Amino acid sequence: MAIKQEITQGKSIGDLASEAFWFLAHTFLAVLFLALSLGAMWMTHPDPDAVPPKLLGTALALVVPLIGGFIIAKMQQNVIARYVWISGLLLFSVVCVWVLDLPTGNGLCEHCGAVEKLWRTFFSFGNGSGLMGGDGVLYGSWMPLAMIGYSMGARFGLDPNV
Repeated sequence: MAIKQEITQGKSIGDLASEAFWFLAHTFLAVLFLALSLGAMWMTHPDPDAVPPKLLGTALALVVPLIGGFIIAKMQQNVIARYVWISGLLLFSVVCVWVLDLPTGNGLCEHCGAVEKLWRTFFSFGNGSGLMGGDGVLYGSWMPLAMIGYSMGARFGLDPNV
C-alpha cells in the first residue's frame, strides 16, 4: 500500500497560485531593474565594442537589482522574493542549450568546443563568439545575474523572523 504524501505542505490552491504570481512578479521586477540600469547606461552612448562599458553593465546588472530587491523586500516582506535566483538559473540553462545548438561557421568561433563556445558567448567581452548577434552577454550573463542580485537583495531585506 502506497503512502499518500502531501506535496502542498497544507497550502490551498489559492495560496499556491498566489506564490506563483509573486514569483513571476519578482522575476519581472528583477528584469525591470536590469532594464532601468542598462537604459541609463545606454543614454551615455557607450561604444558597443569596448570592454569597460560591458564591465560596468555587468556590475550594474548585479548591484541595481540587488538594491531594488532589498527595497522591495523591506517594504513588502514577501519571502518568495528570495527565490528569484531559480528563474536566473533556469534562464541561464535554457540559453546555454540554445547557444550549444547554434551552428558555427566561418568566423570567431569556428572550431570552438562546448565550453569555449559558452565562455566566449557569455563571459568574454573582448573576444566574443559572434553567436546570438553579440547579445549573449545580455541574455546569458546579465539577466541571470540580475535575478540572482535581486534574490540576494531580497534576502538581506527580509526580517530574520520571516
